[in-house]
Amino acid sequence: MPAAYLVLFLANILYATSYTVTRVVLADVAPATLGLARLVIGAAILVPWALAQRRPGVRLSRSDRWSVFWMGLLGFAGAFAFGNWGLARSTASNAALLITVEPASLILFSPLLLGERLPLREGIGAALAMAGAVLVVVNGIPGVTLGLAPHWRGDLLLILSGLAYASYSLLGRGVLGRHPVMPVTAWSILWGVGAMLPLAILEWTGGHRPHWAPPAVAGTLYLGGIITALGYTAWNYALERVEAPRAAIFLNLQPLVGALLGVWLLHEPLTPYTVVGGVLILTGLHLTVKAGRVG
Repeated sequence: MPAAYLVLFLANILYATSYTVTRVVLADVAPATLGLARLVIGAAILVPWALAQRRPGVRLSRSDRWSVFWMGLLGFAGAFAFGNWGLARSTASNAALLITVEPASLILFSPLLLGERLPLREGIGAALAMAGAVLVVVNGIPGVTLGLAPHWRGDLLLILSGLAYASYSLLGRGVLGRHPVMPVTAWSILWGVGAMLPLAILEWTGGHRPHWAPPAVAGTLYLGGIITALGYTAWNYALERVEAPRAAIFLNLQPLVGALLGVWLLHEPLTPYTVVGGVLILTGLHLTVKAGRVG
């Protein structure tokens, strides 16, 4: 179990770097095209690996095949598309903060979908985290705050991305308890490729052609190879061993690290609303840790 916690810690540090890197690459590559490139790179790494580990006679049940399909459609294609569209319209700092929609959703929905009890303190913590996410979003809605910030649409897309990421863990928890990590990750990525391809084609036909400058190439390779292939495999390895709501607690590393990277590397501002929202988010997630038992 300690090894799984270490993997969760390191995986979320990696995930936190993805927002700043994605923001940089989006200057040269359209959102769906970048999402497709990430998935193709991830599939190129993981599918041969999964085939090498294939065990004769082991097949997914019909329900597990559907779960893997939805993991690919929502957790890869949906999460990447909404996330990239959101980042193109918002900031890396807000993206890092709004990812806490994912752990809050896992904590709230796990009792319904996974049959895990939700203690009162965890419910309060999840509610605080959601309130913090809302505060980050309304910071950009004209008329809600004194300043006019132009990225509220992007923030809403980032919330949808967080919900899509949560669906991946909720769907994958049961499948990963019955099948090896590598094949489940690889086949779900392939479904993600199929779902993302039409969106990338629409971008291409609409005239949004990528400019593969060296930073865009390096960033895309990093996002596909390290974040997608390695990161998702690590997450699934841990999810196989740790309850989904407990694993969700480690996701609170992402807003802290990601927001700091956005401010440091991209010189993005941290407004008072974003700071207070971030404090609420971390406080809410801290309460779930203090509850003693998560899930």
